[in-house]
Amino acid sequence: MDQKYWVPALERADLILRAISRTPGAHKMTDLCEETGINKSSMFSLLRTMETLQWVAKDAGERYALGAGVSYYNTVYNESLKQNTNLVERFLAESVQSVRAVGETFQLSVLDRNEIIYLAKQEGQSLVRLESSPGMRFPAHATAMGKMMLALLPEEELERRYPGKSLSAVTSHTLTDWPAFTAALAGIRQSGYAMDREEIIQGISCVAAPVLDAAGKVIAAVSTSMLQHAFTAKQEAAVREVQRLARKLSLC
Repeated sequence: MDQKYWVPALERADLILRAISRTPGAHKMTDLCEETGINKSSMFSLLRTMETLQWVAKDAGERYALGAGVSYYNTVYNESLKQNTNLVERFLAESVQSVRAVGETFQLSVLDRNEIIYLAKQEGQSLVRLESSPGMRFPAHATAMGKMMLALLPEEELERRYPGKSLSAVTSHTLTDWPAFTAALAGIRQSGYAMDREEIIQGISCVAAPVLDAAGKVIAAVSTSMLQHAFTAKQEAAVREVQRLARKLSLC
């Protein structure tokens, strides 16, 4: 990471949490200073703040353990993992019908900053096999699923993910002009689906729809991809089926 954006106080808090987690209830403030190299003045301020946030807790002997606040984050993280696992299972079950209806490959992904991460894929009948294995990442702005999820972000969040409003060209079809890109996202919000016409892979087109949580917030996207000549013939069916699948997977 560029040190320009590094926050030393967060790094020191992380050192403290790691030290406490190795031997919970064993460290006093002076012990933590010795183990982390943080001076007493900074350590006092950090521990007071972390106690208020419930990241750490102090017992009667002034020894520190991890607090309930850390437990909360752990619970949320584990629930998120369960949600993604459950979503993958549901996608694999529900997308069988989608593959049968369109005859092409379907994918599931989530958004991570300005990239998408593939979670699952259901192969279609095409002889062409797409390089979209679970765990692979692609630039969000050049993919249908990425554009679908980006389109549903608040404007300030979108700009935070693209400092300088810079978009790299993946193919000659990738949108790299920021005003044109945001105009495309506005169109996606209105239509409810996104398309990628050879923007990420030459000769391949794709259509995607959003998967929403119970509050209506986008948590993932599903898509179907195929050779461009097949997309010309199947576009209407692909849009219909990818939206049906997304609705089946959504919680709202």
